[in-house]
Amino acid sequence: MNYISTRDKQQKVSSATAIANGISKEGGLFVPECFPQLTEERLLKLSKLSYVERAKNILGDYLTDFTADELYHCVAGAYTDKFGDGSVTRMAKLGDDVYMLELWHGPTCAFKDMALQLLPYLLTTSAKKTVDGKEIVILVATSGDTGKAALEGFKDVDGTRIMVFYPEQGVSPMQKLQMATQEGGNVTVCAIKGNFDDAQTAVKQIFTDNALAEQLAANGKMFSSANSINWGRLVPQIVYYISAYCDLLADEEIAIGDKINVCVPTGNFGNILAAYYAKQMGLPIAKFICASNQNNVLTDFIKTGTYDKNRAFHATISPSMDILISSNLERLLFALQGNDDAAVRNLMSDLGTKGSYTVTDPVRERLRAEFYGGCCDDAATKAAIHSIFEEYSYLCDTHTAVAVNVYQNYVKETGDNTKTVIASTASPFKFSQSVLEALTGSTEGLSEFEMADKLSELSGCTIPESLAALKGRAPRFNDVCDKADIGEYVVKQLKLK
Repeated sequence: MNYISTRDKQQKVSSATAIANGISKEGGLFVPECFPQLTEERLLKLSKLSYVERAKNILGDYLTDFTADELYHCVAGAYTDKFGDGSVTRMAKLGDDVYMLELWHGPTCAFKDMALQLLPYLLTTSAKKTVDGKEIVILVATSGDTGKAALEGFKDVDGTRIMVFYPEQGVSPMQKLQMATQEGGNVTVCAIKGNFDDAQTAVKQIFTDNALAEQLAANGKMFSSANSINWGRLVPQIVYYISAYCDLLADEEIAIGDKINVCVPTGNFGNILAAYYAKQMGLPIAKFICASNQNNVLTDFIKTGTYDKNRAFHATISPSMDILISSNLERLLFALQGNDDAAVRNLMSDLGTKGSYTVTDPVRERLRAEFYGGCCDDAATKAAIHSIFEEYSYLCDTHTAVAVNVYQNYVKETGDNTKTVIASTASPFKFSQSVLEALTGSTEGLSEFEMADKLSELSGCTIPESLAALKGRAPRFNDVCDKADIGEYVVKQLKLK
């Protein structure tokens, strides 16, 4: 299995090289040259396996330069004893047709753990094959959950150093405390005066700075990424959609060959893209329901074929989705345009210079045949949290609630009652204030942990241990830099000057 760049498909690299480098040298994203296929017979066999066994089986098709022993070491190390029980993911059924795929039972209580517990194993194994001896400096831009999950995954991993940048005013108090108190001798955390898009753009520019790369190499270091622009972050996410289908088969909720819909709350487009890739492998998915908050750039794109980031940026109660530049959309564009790298280069150039681009009519029709886009504001998000709890006694966070709202609107609009898996992406206790306000109307006078306690009492849900343990912890990291100074901050931290 080789990987090509979305902006230069003449570049052809192994999975280890794609994972170690994170991004192609000209700024493109690595994608598989072709997709391995799932037969019905194989899906039935997978349905009888554990999550670890499913992951090893599926990832083996993509990581063909990893030995079987290496793959097992990576997968078992990532998922054994770190997600509460052997199932790794959990499924909650709401009504006859809706299944909440809970992806947040890992150490940082967000779906990012599903990939970022595995990525350190994949990255260090890849580095030994391709750049042995160099220290890998991992740069991460985060809108909230990726930062903590990456920090937790890479803390004290030999041969790595990780630096995380998050918007100072763009994450929840619990998310900020998770990052600011992070343990580990190889970790750095810095807030920025700007939003996630500013951080992501700065990190991408650092990756394509050839002079800095040479300076880094002279010091025995190289950059890589833990954002979903790295194939090693994205490929583990394909696994849990296939695994969810297998669980539905095992529980006799569906029969082999039955199609399902998938609804995903998304900002950077990686989570829903993983589901799309699962379909390219043969997983029977009928429709992808793309759910956005008030930053509805993806909704407009799916409806019109025009992607335009020139709009107001909204800080919402679902901060991990407060994104106007959805990096992984580039991979979808590459697929929808028949792997036309020149077309992708032109679109990305327009995005960089004009802040917008428009796809051709045939591409727009292919997009709309696969995807439905919807969005909602904070009031509708809170209403969804309240209604789901009232009807099903099910507590969901502010991101999953966006998906619930958009799914409900999709059904009203289309009448489509196909069984649907909704990606549940974070513990509600990471956003206690907003969730509690949705249920009770007020949180006045309560501290962050008092709100969590009250939410637990009201819902009967237990506060995750890793979040409860943050109470009283003093922050280790208090740095703040301007968005324009991220590159300078990186150089200073690495003592390159």
